[in-house]
Amino acid sequence: MKVGIIRFPGSNCDEDAYHAVVDHLGAEAVFCWHKDHDLQGADLVILPGGFSYGDYLRPGAIARFSPIMQEVVAHAKRGAPVLAICNGFQIACEAGLLPGALLRNDHLKFVCDQVHLRVESIGTRFTSRYHVDQVITIPVAHGDGRYTADGDVLERLEGDGHVVFRYVDAAGHVTDAANPNGSLRNIAGICNSAGNVLGMMPHPERAVDTQLGSADGLPLLHSIADSLMSEALV
Repeated sequence: MKVGIIRFPGSNCDEDAYHAVVDHLGAEAVFCWHKDHDLQGADLVILPGGFSYGDYLRPGAIARFSPIMQEVVAHAKRGAPVLAICNGFQIACEAGLLPGALLRNDHLKFVCDQVHLRVESIGTRFTSRYHVDQVITIPVAHGDGRYTADGDVLERLEGDGHVVFRYVDAAGHVTDAANPNGSLRNIAGICNSAGNVLGMMPHPERAVDTQLGSADGLPLLHSIADSLMSEALV
């Protein structure tokens, strides 16, 4: 598996993604600069966290027009996997790869903490190594993470099983206190209708080593590798 990690001016989680992919997953990774038009043969594309273009206008609004995003969108339209994390989730929404938007946290403060997520769906290429209702611990670090969409979109996401992760307490209960940003329905991660684009505000690439608090992000990366290997064998 070859992973293309997109670098924008202001990205700050690209090295974390590289470390997770290369040192913990054992896969090949390359960096793709925002001005490029080449994904270098990547099987998986990661849109990493950070503050692309300084979050001017609104997070992801400028990055969405980067030349490399033409290739990312084409990659997604071919059915190939895209993992959009934090600022990457914001960019994916701006680019129309995912529905909805990420707004300012309801308490208007930046949040940096470990949170609990409940796995809502294992029928995606990102979650096959989890089990339904599994509670995992993943860090968050964002100021604009409040997932918002209109009622029809929310109902469609829920009905089609495209809500992938939800903020919960340690016991797996959906509560206001467990929601770090005010996201509607405690939504922490969603996938597109084709199931090949995952956007999530928490950082699985920062949860790959128990010495740093959690390795609960590793099954997500292994799930993607499993799906790509399965496709290669067909």
